[in-house]
Amino acid sequence: MLRTSVFLCLILQVLGKYLAFPDTQAATDEWWRNTFVYQIYPRSFKDSNGDGVGDLIGITNKLEHLADLNISALWLSPIYTSPMVDFGYDIANFTDIDPTFGTLSDFTKLVSKAKSLGLKVVLDFVPNHSSDKHVWFQKSVQRIKPYDEYYVWKDAKIINGTRHPPNNWLSIFQGSAWQWNEQRKQYYLHQFAVGQPDLNYRSAALNEEMKNVLRFWLNRGVDGFRIDTIPNLVEDARFLDEPKIPNTGLPDTDPGTLRHIYTADQNETYDVLKSWRAVLDATGGSKKIFLTEAYTSMNYLMKYYQYGSNVPFNFMYIATLNNRSSALDFKFTMDQYLNNIPPGFSANWVVGNHDNHRVAWRFGEKRADQLTMIASVMPGIGVLYNGDEIGMIDRPMSWKETVDPAGCNAGPSRYNITSRDPARTPFQWDSTTSAGFSTSNKTWLPVHSNYKTLNLAAQKMDALSHYSVTKKLIALKRNPVVQNGSTQIILVGENVLGVVRRLPGLSPVVLLINFSDKPSTVDAAAWMNIPEKLNVYAGSVGSNIKPNTVMSTHPITLPGAASVVLV
Repeated sequence: MLRTSVFLCLILQVLGKYLAFPDTQAATDEWWRNTFVYQIYPRSFKDSNGDGVGDLIGITNKLEHLADLNISALWLSPIYTSPMVDFGYDIANFTDIDPTFGTLSDFTKLVSKAKSLGLKVVLDFVPNHSSDKHVWFQKSVQRIKPYDEYYVWKDAKIINGTRHPPNNWLSIFQGSAWQWNEQRKQYYLHQFAVGQPDLNYRSAALNEEMKNVLRFWLNRGVDGFRIDTIPNLVEDARFLDEPKIPNTGLPDTDPGTLRHIYTADQNETYDVLKSWRAVLDATGGSKKIFLTEAYTSMNYLMKYYQYGSNVPFNFMYIATLNNRSSALDFKFTMDQYLNNIPPGFSANWVVGNHDNHRVAWRFGEKRADQLTMIASVMPGIGVLYNGDEIGMIDRPMSWKETVDPAGCNAGPSRYNITSRDPARTPFQWDSTTSAGFSTSNKTWLPVHSNYKTLNLAAQKMDALSHYSVTKKLIALKRNPVVQNGSTQIILVGENVLGVVRRLPGLSPVVLLINFSDKPSTVDAAAWMNIPEKLNVYAGSVGSNIKPNTVMSTHPITLPGAASVVLV
């Protein structure tokens, strides 16, 4: 439970702590430091052929948008050959492109154009499982060596003459994590969909196959990988039942009823990551990046830095904090995170992604810019999800419209709790057919009905739009104070959070966030030891705080739910 004692916070502030991230010589070739990475969900970014599904040519045709935003890297969600049970996360060939998205030639053209625009390209790497249509799995079913050990197979548990799964492990997509295979006469593990059998990293041959996958794409010019669901990579070899959590109120088929102490966060996972890091470091050219997805505790998260991850995703704004969190909740959580990062490594701030509600939905449309402002002003890497830059919101889905297996498997009464479809709708480029995403009126997911007014083309014409604010915030990452300055997070009264970045000889960079829906007046100059007048660099949309004006900080009045960056 987050601390809510204002008195305790004031004591901590009196003690005062300035956090400076070292700019070591070893980090000079780490191009990702103090920049933004932009996630593209390919199915929903841009359709080039009118079939209602986004593709590589569509992405290539829109790369100027990313260059205009001035982000440093684009990260592509899976584009590999797949039967699309989990829309690309069930991979049937790790070294080819699914026809839905195009061809290897299309990918080569995308990389070439990205490089010409100064953009790095990062691919999703999905190592926990393959599709059950992968040739490896077909050979594993037949017990053909060495493929017989590429997956996690276990004999049935026989109780009173009846066959049962080996243990009580549950799939993240509901129900047993074990599926019987009649041909092999064993169960295979699938921590996600039935069509996504888990790979076995206790097989050296399997790990070498996955290293070759990395080498394949590195040879085609990619600059790194985002590793999907890495905590689930290795399971406890004893295959013990996981402890039940009492009184959850969830059905027995829901993974939230178990403590996942045997199916996540195993020590061997870090050793596998270390072996992959060696592959990246052996590649010539600019240094390659690993971003790792791990919804886990602080201790496990920080361990990824030591074993080769440059960006173990910080999901505090998705998994820990929400629109009910106070200014003190934010301060405590942000301080705790920064205090735990090992010396010499970069922080990161994930604004949104394809697996969770959009930021404007999670925190409200008035606070849609708040997290991007934090990601911009704080030291380290910001991570944006396509659509964040224009304040896109979730599009609620009916049961009939739902296609995400996480929702479908939960059934008509609970699908809206688990489905990720609402945050995956097509990007809203303009006010034409299907928001300019496709020439077809029918798209793989429905376009949000607000596209006529909420779209990129309209926001480019508005100096106070989400797009205009985001573009300025991304540029702020190149400010010397943001790149190299000290960092202090301060509670400025009960409802206002302040961040101040300082570098001797230069004006400070200041962020103020009002967590109240009502106006808050505070003496920021006194509380934060900043000049009594500063220039407005950016104000959140709806705040009516205009850039390039002078604002008094002694005192300052922030409108309800408003945020402002001052320089």
